[in-house]
Amino acid sequence: MTRVALIDDHESVRLGLEAGCAREGSASVVFSGSTVTEYLSWRRSRQVPPVDVVVLDLTLGDGATVTENVTRLVGDGSSVIIHSVADRPASVREALAAGAAGIVSKTSRIDDVLHAVSSVAQGEPLNNVEWASAVEGDREFADAQLSARERDVLRLYAAGLPLKVVAERLGVAYSTAKENITRVRTKYVEVGRPAPTKIDLLHRAVEDGLLDRHRTDPERTR
Repeated sequence: MTRVALIDDHESVRLGLEAGCAREGSASVVFSGSTVTEYLSWRRSRQVPPVDVVVLDLTLGDGATVTENVTRLVGDGSSVIIHSVADRPASVREALAAGAAGIVSKTSRIDDVLHAVSSVAQGEPLNNVEWASAVEGDREFADAQLSARERDVLRLYAAGLPLKVVAERLGVAYSTAKENITRVRTKYVEVGRPAPTKIDLLHRAVEDGLLDRHRTDPERTR
């Protein structure tokens, strides 16, 4: 069973989540409190391992920053889900950059929160609408950080050239070009911009300014 800690300075929110976990049965709330410091002190005093997932409010009443809270929890060994009204995109992006696994809105149903807890506990990505909204318009945060070689391979491959031809043009082995495309896809997934198909890679290349949409041949990318 997934071990969960609830950290929110609104007791009513914590009680609602506790009731939902008890009803659903797949998650056990082992801690409920209002600050990260309180949770870490509890864990040390009880000498228990870190919980699997911490459901954390974006803003707590103790003055700690979002980055401080998320960093302390992730560093302690737990995955973190931000549970917030998410009306401050900058703070949400800050939480994600600090290592939070994802976001669930406080307007979501309890079942949605529990599903998020289960997904994160199993190591699955939590790329939901709230996550997408948080990074929308923030190109620096959503930048896949491609290397120069990866950008070159993507530019040619997304333009429609077969991977073998891409490798020949760049003077690298076919296996190297293939590995580069695999890394490109992985990096786009990590920033919430998956590109499982060649058409998706074309879209990402255009979005990131690597290709001019009007100078590519859609038929060659099929």
